[in-house]
Amino acid sequence: MRPIRRGDHGSAVAEVRAVLVELGLLKQSADSSDTAYFDAETDRAVRAFQQSRGLTADGIVDAETWRNLEGARWRLGDRILFHSRPEPIFGDDVRQLQERLLEMGYDVGRADGVFGPRTEKALAQFQREIGLVPDGGFGPATMRALRRLGRKVVGGRPQLLRESEMLRNAGPALVGKRIVIDPGHGGDDPGATVVDGPMRWTEAELVFDLASRLEGRLAAAGVRVHLTRGRDTAYPDDARAAFANDLGADLFISLHLDAHPNPLAEGVATYHFGTDAGVTSTVGERLAGLVQREIVARTGLLDGRTHAKTWDILRLTRMPAVRVEVCYLTSPTDRERIIDPAFRDTVAEAIIAAIQRMYLPREADVATGTFDVKSLRTLLATT
Repeated sequence: MRPIRRGDHGSAVAEVRAVLVELGLLKQSADSSDTAYFDAETDRAVRAFQQSRGLTADGIVDAETWRNLEGARWRLGDRILFHSRPEPIFGDDVRQLQERLLEMGYDVGRADGVFGPRTEKALAQFQREIGLVPDGGFGPATMRALRRLGRKVVGGRPQLLRESEMLRNAGPALVGKRIVIDPGHGGDDPGATVVDGPMRWTEAELVFDLASRLEGRLAAAGVRVHLTRGRDTAYPDDARAAFANDLGADLFISLHLDAHPNPLAEGVATYHFGTDAGVTSTVGERLAGLVQREIVARTGLLDGRTHAKTWDILRLTRMPAVRVEVCYLTSPTDRERIIDPAFRDTVAEAIIAAIQRMYLPREADVATGTFDVKSLRTLLATT
């Protein structure tokens, strides 16, 4: 869809405003001619919605924001839910169903609001156990059964317990693990771009080089590594997530550079899947923290901390995923560092150290910034 923003007119704006009114984020205008105009109040309402949903709060209604607006209108029981192909059903009612199934001990993965095959399988298992037809669809009979039953899992968040056990069972060695590296943008989309005299730097080129350095080091440690794009190609985020899902990847790491009109904006920040409601990928959150701390410790970049977001690249991936905004290309200080190949080597080694530390048992972990990445290749050569 064409992005809708402040100053636009038309039926698409009227539809956006109607949803915002329905969600209580915008007052109904007394003047019917105002309902088709994207004014300052609409802009503020869109930004508030995006902020609450873990999206980029830019006031622009793109495909991702519109999908979230549409999904926010639904409550559990409002409609029949089922695994729809090729476009899955998405909405708050799906997330509420997933959260309820998780509370009862059924494995739906993350409560991401997407009715996929894992949710269908978990729902069919629930239906089978209570004597309903196990069709994996959510209708009135299943709704009544859910209302009658309580929690099964006690002693902690079910997804935290499940993901922690999965991580423990994976073992500490990186050999054989499958990791997808996602260099952002590409093709006709250069991402953040800075021109200074005869020099031109683009986010797409720099993160592809960083991804290649990371790929080489991980492969040398015995990891099966895959990039989501080539040097001159690009794909939408949902296609990149589907690529990682089809591979059955263990981890997904997306690499980007940030940009801001203020050249003083600088530093590194790392993002994982999560919402204001506390729904999160627990392993993704842990990986984000490790990546952030390792990069800060090894590079001295300003610490922009970790943040929960619901961007498609984090929500649609079924494995722990993080997005790293390595630095600000628009900052002269950060730019001077990221265009240095040696600095990109340091960032790559910081990410590898974080990945290895995530798989180490607590008693074998080391202090931030001290893990020797070269030891991975030495260990592989001696086994």
